Amino acid sequence: MIGLKFDIIPSNVNEKEKIGLFGKYFAEYWSQEKAISVSHNNPDRLIVGADTIVIAKGKILGKPRNKEESIEMLKILSGSVHRVITGVTIFCKQEQIIKTFSETTKVSVLKIPDEKLTFYINNFNTLDKAGSYGIQDWFSVWIKKIDGCYYNVMGLPLSKFYFYYSKIMKGYFPKNSHDKI
Repeated sequence: MIGLKFDIIPSNVNEKEKIGLFGKYFAEYWSQEKAISVSHNNPDRLIVGADTIVIAKGKILGKPRNKEESIEMLKILSGSVHRVITGVTIFCKQEQIIKTFSETTKVSVLKIPDEKLTFYINNFNTLDKAGSYGIQDWFSVWIKKIDGCYYNVMGLPLSKFYFYYSKIMKGYFPKNSHDKI
């Protein structure tokens, strides 16, 4: 969409570890871990690590493990407002570049009848999405409103990513920059 060519390289990070962080700090931590993990075999490449979470009713909702957990998550989201947070790390080991940031989007969901939740789970892949839904698929008919970046809810805040990526490519950030802009 933004004209970049890239390879998708899954990290081998085990996200089941308890880290004692919440919200954006949780998502940013895992984005860093993923980027660093992938960089071990790609030290000269610019790596983008991302981690998206949903926060609803004081809980972090990641990817569901099964259909039962998926239905539980969707019931929590039904008729309520939640936050989607994506942590992003842009990292190059060889060039000593690291920039970590996050984006938060509020999402309001209409009340969803149980039979529609079952339909959704049976007809769409809910197991590979934080919060068990994709805003870009049929679930979108239940979205009342979003406040923030639509692409963040999909998993990568494109505008904010492109801002930092452009600055890195033009050399605006000093090496080892951890500052927030």
